[in-house]
Amino acid sequence: MKADGFKIGLELLAGGSEALRVAEVPIEFKDREYGQSKLGASVVRSYLERLRALAGGSVSPHSAFYFVIVGMLGMVLDVLCFMGMTLWGLGLAPSHLLSFTVATVFNYIFNSRWTFTESAGQGSGGWRRYVRFLVVALLALMLRGAVLGSLVTVHGWPPLAAIIMGIIAAAGVNYLGNAFYVFPLRCLAVRPEIRWRVAAVGVVGYLFLLRLFFMGLPELMMEEAYYWNYAQRPAMGYLDHPPMVAWLIWLGTSVFGDTHFGVRVSAIACWCLTGVFGYHLAKDLTDKSTALRSLLLLAVMPFFFFTGLMMTPDAPLTASWAGALYFLQCALLGEKRGAWFGVGLCVGLGMLSKYTIALLGPATILFMLLDRRLWYWLHQPGPYIAALIAAAVFSPVIIWNAQNQWASFAFQSVRRLSEEASFGLPLLIGSLFLLVTPFGAIAAAKVLSERQSVLTSPSNYHEPVRRHLRFSIAYTLVPLLVFFTFSLRHDPKLNWTGPMWLAVIPFIAKDLISRPNEIVSAASAAGRRLWQPTIVVCMVGYGLFLHYTSLGFPGITYPKDSHLVGWADLARQIEMVEDELEKRTGIEPVVVGMDHYGIASRLSFYRKSVHLEQNQPREREGITHTTGRHLFGGGSLMYETWFPLEQMNGAPMIVIDDDARDLEAAYVTDRFQHISPLQKIDVLVHGRDVAVFYYRIGYGYLAPAG
Repeated sequence: MKADGFKIGLELLAGGSEALRVAEVPIEFKDREYGQSKLGASVVRSYLERLRALAGGSVSPHSAFYFVIVGMLGMVLDVLCFMGMTLWGLGLAPSHLLSFTVATVFNYIFNSRWTFTESAGQGSGGWRRYVRFLVVALLALMLRGAVLGSLVTVHGWPPLAAIIMGIIAAAGVNYLGNAFYVFPLRCLAVRPEIRWRVAAVGVVGYLFLLRLFFMGLPELMMEEAYYWNYAQRPAMGYLDHPPMVAWLIWLGTSVFGDTHFGVRVSAIACWCLTGVFGYHLAKDLTDKSTALRSLLLLAVMPFFFFTGLMMTPDAPLTASWAGALYFLQCALLGEKRGAWFGVGLCVGLGMLSKYTIALLGPATILFMLLDRRLWYWLHQPGPYIAALIAAAVFSPVIIWNAQNQWASFAFQSVRRLSEEASFGLPLLIGSLFLLVTPFGAIAAAKVLSERQSVLTSPSNYHEPVRRHLRFSIAYTLVPLLVFFTFSLRHDPKLNWTGPMWLAVIPFIAKDLISRPNEIVSAASAAGRRLWQPTIVVCMVGYGLFLHYTSLGFPGITYPKDSHLVGWADLARQIEMVEDELEKRTGIEPVVVGMDHYGIASRLSFYRKSVHLEQNQPREREGITHTTGRHLFGGGSLMYETWFPLEQMNGAPMIVIDDDARDLEAAYVTDRFQHISPLQKIDVLVHGRDVAVFYYRIGYGYLAPAG
């Protein structure tokens, strides 16, 4: 083996056979008595350079120096183009996209001919290299857009200063992406396991930064705005969900204000907890390399990416589910009695987030029944202590339900089951493919189908591995079976099955690379090769979607009435109508959204933001005077509790909907002493129409008798 340096262990570990087995032998070190250590700056540099080479990257002081030179020239060109385009009157997004394109072409030409000359000449390259370069360029562009938009829109930086910071962020992505992905060293036989480790670090780090900088930019989803309304009315429970999401939004907005970032910051914190527990769960079930690949999947799969970005009950639920699985593994497989305290705490916190974590109970019972070695736990205090801790943590919700006719429990059980019958199995299957990608769903099915015999087989061959597989399968199949049964007569929600994949992801990650002496079928080999483009497509897709919903793209309009954007402009226009009406009547009018809860929730948030920006004293009127359609016989969840009908009697109202026919129906017009003609609002974003809403002003609301 040819190597630079003298770290034989490093060479064997990184470049040795995949069948190599590693064992740690303790060495006792003593203080040096004679001579001097050879460890100096040159030795450290040699070690790091060799480590880089064994990882397959063209990273070196030589390439870094030339990359900086090319990057500085490209940055000057970039900034000059950006300044020229902004002075010419182009907006922030077109200017940054066009200047980036010019600088990227310049950088690619000089980097391929100067910076990465050693690796650029290896192999034919061809169209694959250009495709990889395009991928890295798009990833860099999306992160740059996130940094630029965040600094300008959220933090108020001047565009010129912000674009420089964006260029620096993009340069880091470009350098590492080019070194490890576009121009890697092909002369070294780098093991797939090492390449996957490097990919895991890069993918997880990139997607974390992408979410962090984009978190404050896209407008709130209707669910996020609705849960923000929860947080404005702190309670021990709510009709349709437990209170954890409200508590976390309250915490985030208390620190960062009532901003997009303040609402969402707890989501990324929950994802970090999910990642930590998911990594340690996979490490204990498999090995460290597989655990890193599991962390990569937790970063890139759609369900886990968006639960780490958008603040919904799924964010704390997923973190609690991951924690509960980890501690269950420690207790049931690792036989650690103290782990039951962690189980109880995580299940209790999960129940404060969403009731579906209760499915871990029957899964635990099934796993214990299938493994005779676990039967003794039925006579030990650990599981029962865990149940008591979970009940104690969950007790606020129990108290709230007892005080409110068990409303939340009934909503999530009796009310769900009493909904109109519908065959929802196709929707369930579609959600599986959407939440974890088609290849993730297929890989999970492969793991479950090929290893289903481990649930009941009496063989003792590799028994620890078999027990780990039983654990994974039991905690995946039990929730899946419940959702499958429900879907036969009802439509499941899109996000329901997301957390259950946590148990099987370690074995999906294990199957990403071949094991020593494994006979791989052509289908399995093809499936493994398709994971790389799947991960790339997901990463690029996330960046494009977030850039599109935040900054837009030149020449690409938003779908009309998609309700992705435009809520801040709608709130601004409604606020003008509301102010004028209040001046005429001397009474604060109530704004009523006529859909389920989306219009009311988002107008409540953005009407408040309007007043905060204008430093007006009535900053809470968006909360106290915005409600839902229950005033006209529809359902609007918690708004029915927050705004009782009798308290609205006689109030003037602005009734809003995106369907004019609803505002002309008798159930609206008959509820007022007098109502104005229909009015139209064109919602604009970046100067273009994105939605049309209608409103009518009603005077003297007539609450129904009884």
